Amino acid sequence: MINYYQKYCSVLALIALFSFNYPQKGYTQEQVTISGSVIDADTNDPLIGVNILVKGKVIGTITDLNGNFSLRVNQAPPLTLVFSMVGFATQERNITETSVSNLVVNLEEQTLLGQEVVVSASRVEESILQSPVSIEKMDILAIRENASDSYYKAIANLKGVDMTASSINFQILNARGFNSTGNTRFVQLIDGMDTQAPALNFPIGNLNGPSELDVESVEFIPGASSALYGPNAFNGILLINSKSPFEYQGLSAYYKQGFNHFGGRPGEPSSPQPMYEGSLRYAKAFNNKFAFKISASFMQAEDWYGTDQTDLNVAAQGELPFNPGQNSVHVFGDEVSNNIGLLRNVAAIQQQANASGLGGYISSIPDQVVSRTGYDERYLVDYGAKNYKLNGALHYRVSDRAELSYTLNYGSGTSVYTGAQRYSLNNFEISQHKLELKGDNFFLRGYTTRENSGDSYIADLTGVNINSAWKDNAQWFGEYTLNYMGALAQQQVAPGGMGNPSQQAAAHQFARSQADQGRFLPGSPEFNNAANEIRSDFIPGGSLFNDQSRMYMAEGQYNFKEEIDFMDLQVGAMYRVYDLRSNGTIFADVEGNDITVTEVGGFAQGSKRVLDDKLKITGSIRYDKNENFQGQFSPRISGVYTEGNSNFRLSYQTGFRMPTTQAQHIDLNVISARLIAGLPYYREKYNVFENAYSLTSVQRYIEAVGAGESPVSATATGHLQRVESLPDLRPEQVRSVEVGYKGLLAQNRLLIDFAYYYNIFNDFISQTAIRKATGPVFPGASPTTEQGALNAINAPSLLTPVTIPGQENTFQTYTNIVDQEVRAHGAALGLTYNLPKNYTISANYNYNKLITELDEGFLSEFNTPEHKGNIMFGNRKLTRNLGFNLSYRYQTAFRWESSFAQGDVPEVHNMDAQVSYKVSSLKSIVKLGGSNIFNNRYILNFGGPTIGAIYYLSITFDELLN
Repeated sequence: MINYYQKYCSVLALIALFSFNYPQKGYTQEQVTISGSVIDADTNDPLIGVNILVKGKVIGTITDLNGNFSLRVNQAPPLTLVFSMVGFATQERNITETSVSNLVVNLEEQTLLGQEVVVSASRVEESILQSPVSIEKMDILAIRENASDSYYKAIANLKGVDMTASSINFQILNARGFNSTGNTRFVQLIDGMDTQAPALNFPIGNLNGPSELDVESVEFIPGASSALYGPNAFNGILLINSKSPFEYQGLSAYYKQGFNHFGGRPGEPSSPQPMYEGSLRYAKAFNNKFAFKISASFMQAEDWYGTDQTDLNVAAQGELPFNPGQNSVHVFGDEVSNNIGLLRNVAAIQQQANASGLGGYISSIPDQVVSRTGYDERYLVDYGAKNYKLNGALHYRVSDRAELSYTLNYGSGTSVYTGAQRYSLNNFEISQHKLELKGDNFFLRGYTTRENSGDSYIADLTGVNINSAWKDNAQWFGEYTLNYMGALAQQQVAPGGMGNPSQQAAAHQFARSQADQGRFLPGSPEFNNAANEIRSDFIPGGSLFNDQSRMYMAEGQYNFKEEIDFMDLQVGAMYRVYDLRSNGTIFADVEGNDITVTEVGGFAQGSKRVLDDKLKITGSIRYDKNENFQGQFSPRISGVYTEGNSNFRLSYQTGFRMPTTQAQHIDLNVISARLIAGLPYYREKYNVFENAYSLTSVQRYIEAVGAGESPVSATATGHLQRVESLPDLRPEQVRSVEVGYKGLLAQNRLLIDFAYYYNIFNDFISQTAIRKATGPVFPGASPTTEQGALNAINAPSLLTPVTIPGQENTFQTYTNIVDQEVRAHGAALGLTYNLPKNYTISANYNYNKLITELDEGFLSEFNTPEHKGNIMFGNRKLTRNLGFNLSYRYQTAFRWESSFAQGDVPEVHNMDAQVSYKVSSLKSIVKLGGSNIFNNRYILNFGGPTIGAIYYLSITFDELLN
């Protein structure tokens, strides 16, 4: 195969070679030297760390601890210096002499709203008010003053953001519906690097991102962004920008002590548990030419527990007071189930029954689904959440116009992830390495993402295998059935009789107690030994992953602003390779079967102002090609009309998402089913359409039989629906129309931002489940012979998933809904008002609605509350050193659908709060705060953990703190 690693290294070498030969356009032997100071216009105090940049170049400096600066520029005058600092109004100064000294710049605190500059909406700098699409931004001050226990969780307060959580340190973001715990419709970039895990294709939250000390800004765009950002920028995109070592120098440190698990419920810790978080950052520049930074951080906490005992198999209960076939959300091992009625015709059961004098009770065995006894999640998952991160960068200005940098983002730790199952991510590692050449009008970068699953394992499979290590399924179900018959005999139920519901319930209880005698109990040496052995053996023998998948990416962009002046024009291109290395534990990439997936793409965007510069029209077009699918075009056109401080926008956008690497190549047994990819190879490999029926129709059939219908009746068998084929897998598309308004009113004290969108999805990617019978059931909609119907009821594969290796019969596969357009719409409204004396109040409301109901058997996974809102109130300068912030969040109840579980998520309402005090003499800020301070327990996704309050005290030291 082609050595993609060599290709990637070649790209990096070209970047480095180009950087050292980059023409220093505008270079002259004449130099300009400028020195001076920057002070606060209100207090006359020197301002530390003010960023000073030469307009149109990459060269610049910052003010020192006394507010002074000096700068030398290899350019003849005139030139323009830009002085900027978060919280202050940006100021420009024209320099017309070759030597300027004692320049004094007074910066005024910025009180006007809407002055932020963003780059993500159009991939060029522009005013946030005139952005062609809805966009939100958090700057350094907002990050520092947020009331949540982490800046990443505070992103949930932004307008249009949906957040869910699998763990205390693993949050997933989304926008405009179709949320999930692994959101493949959303893209997150950190310093331009896509943070998706190569084997999962969704962002991994902030597990390897910068700490709070190193974040400069966060930009969030809801809605389709494929026209500029390519595949999977479908529902939204998040850009996190870290601090440049040239602009943010010196030492900073942070430590937080917190506690969670207050008022623990059954199955949770009974007393509060400590949380620890700390980080350290240091950056230094030399001669405005070379700079470096390094930061390290850690967090440790007792994770939120999964304690949901909801029965996912309630349809199997029938008339009994409890369900012998119960499959609880956070109990593992009970996924293994069987209809004991199938054992009536098993010779070994008949022989043992006859030998015990119970032969007459063979016909008393009911058509009842029974599950094995499972283990609560807390015995199978490592709740010791940890996250260790190392981030660093080297920057070298090869000229006044170009800067070369190397960036490392590394993260490791322990967490919990909810996918098709619950995964305990132990000692995982993910690292990113980037080499980038960047100028004022271009960038060229190459990077790689590498993951290592470490000791990560499937919690569900661990529970199943512990049961099997003690007693195999055939023996356990056999003992259960024989003891059930014996219990009926003890209750003097007539041979062949079924008994009343109370007698049946007693028989089930006795049968389970007898079959479970000697079972490995949690905490026992036998349980621990079995669990350790299973978690140390790779799938399929054990539950351990063995994944070292990689992604390689090269991309570039050029802005023709120096060559073209009648319009703005940018072009860009990318090349990406996924190198899947799960060693057969996720994909079919066993030895000798290497799997790679290649993607290429490019875009062009042009914009022009007309009507006396009041109307800005922007159009873009992008083309992307994945080796397994046809190429995709993604156009976008938008217009922004500006009248004073009011900006009206209209846009038509398209987006697409490639089927993920899992959708293309997964081949994994997850107990209840084998997950297989949607490419034709995998469907043919397992011959999934032979005697196949939709799982939903089989479940209706089982419910009918459980309700008393004869297994061979037309009423029961009429529910079964044959599946003979599924559409070939292909990319999913969205067309979106958005209208919006953003403006300043009330003497520039009130910022209003409104947006409405309407989305139309085609070739909607979904998953569907199929169950195969052991042989032909019947040729038509109803059985033609009694034997055909008996095949239907007696086929183990049709009634219940088979968990014995080699006898798989339930397949969950990826496909597209090709004969139905899926439509959704929504709106968002944001208001921010600057009150007197530095008080600020803001609120936002979000509405999202799925208009189209998907056909039966497909999961829509819209997973978004219809109504959601946030209210924030604060004052960062209540006094000179004291500030506070309050944040209230509310969302309505909604239905959650996923391959792991489907159920209702109750409404959420909680409050975050913080009070901060600046200790100027120590250049530190002390913050006392809490998330969900009233401890209103809630879940964000069905099957996820129950989340409670976190209370914390933190101290932040920053050498540049003003």
